[in-house]
Amino acid sequence: MNAPLTTGFADPARDAARAFRQVLDAMAHPGRIVTLTGALAPAPCSDAAAIALMVLADSTTPLHLAGAHDCAALRDWVAFHLGAPLCGAQEAVFALGAWEALAPLSRYPQGVPDYPDRSATLIVECPELRNDGVRLTGPGIEKDAWLNLPDAVALQANAARFPLGCDLLLTCGPSLAALPRSTRLEVC
Repeated sequence: MNAPLTTGFADPARDAARAFRQVLDAMAHPGRIVTLTGALAPAPCSDAAAIALMVLADSTTPLHLAGAHDCAALRDWVAFHLGAPLCGAQEAVFALGAWEALAPLSRYPQGVPDYPDRSATLIVECPELRNDGVRLTGPGIEKDAWLNLPDAVALQANAARFPLGCDLLLTCGPSLAALPRSTRLEVC
C-alpha cells in the first residue's frame, strides 16, 4: 500500500501567491535566504524545494528527480500536486536532488544563443544554507552577498557561460536561496 500523500497549501491561492513572491525575491536578490512555509513534502524532499516546485512547475514543465529524490513517494507527490512529466536530465526544465546526484551541470539544457531561457533550473538540496563561503556579485546584489555553495568551481564555470547555463535554487528545510547564472562568484 502506498504511503499517504503529504499536504499541499491550506489556502492554495494565497499561499501560492506568497510563496511565488518569496521565490521571485530570492531570484532577484542572489544569496538572500528566504523561508518558505505552508506545505509539507515527502522525504527526502525539503519543504522549501516542494514549495518552489508547487509554484514553478506544472504539467508543461518536465522534471528530473535525481538520486534519492527519485523515489515512489516523491513521484506520487509530483503526479498528484504538479502533474509534471518526469524525464531524464537532458530534457529537464527543473531538476531536483542533492548536488552529488545532480552534477555535472552539462547534463542539463543550457539554453542556446538565440534562446538562453531554454535552460534548466536545478533545485539543489543542501545540508545547510549560510551566508558565508563564496562572495556573490552581479545583478540584484547592491555590493556583495555571501553564500555557502556545494561546488564553487563548477558554479563559477556555469556563471562564465552567461547568458547560457543553469539557474539554481538551493534549499534546506524551509530555507531557499537562489543563484542565477548571471551571478559572479569569488571563492575567498
